[in-house]
Amino acid sequence: MSPPRVHLPLNLAREPFRRDRPVLVASAAAAVLMLAVLALLVASIVQQRELAASSRAQLAAVEAQLRAAAAEQGRLEAQLRQPANAAVLDRSFLFNALIQRKSLSWTLLFSDLEKVMPGSVRLVTVRPYLAGGNEVQLDMVVGAQSPDPVIELLKRLERSPTFGATSLLSSSPPTQNEPLYRYRVSVSYAQKL
Repeated sequence: MSPPRVHLPLNLAREPFRRDRPVLVASAAAAVLMLAVLALLVASIVQQRELAASSRAQLAAVEAQLRAAAAEQGRLEAQLRQPANAAVLDRSFLFNALIQRKSLSWTLLFSDLEKVMPGSVRLVTVRPYLAGGNEVQLDMVVGAQSPDPVIELLKRLERSPTFGATSLLSSSPPTQNEPLYRYRVSVSYAQKL
């Protein structure tokens, strides 16, 4: 009988045998994928730069228009401030103030007051004025035989959606010449000018 043969895998080459093909294929696939991602990123960056340049151009155009409008406004204001034009400007302010005053509907005002005014309260005087912006404030003098109806009027004015904050400015008792209690009331009025 012969001795058993042992099979030993020996590589007689100078460098050992390796299985590099799967690693090389995987590396090549990863490199192609990374190149594709790089191309997408470069395209995105270029697109963002173009959008930013377009936005900057639009912003510059708007700023140029704003500067031109400001220069034109300054030129017109300087022209209006000239002594020759001051009278026209003053007259235009006067006309605008008169138009604002006349734009208050007295019919609507008295209709709104009638809705909240108790029957035993008399409206002696009413004077509307602009409090600020287009807010109308009413300065009224009302009279009654006793204070209770006037207190009811103040409550109704406060609750009304047409009228607003109410304040009692002064009061006076009845006299020989005037048999009514008189109250001066200030109330905001929602009729806008």
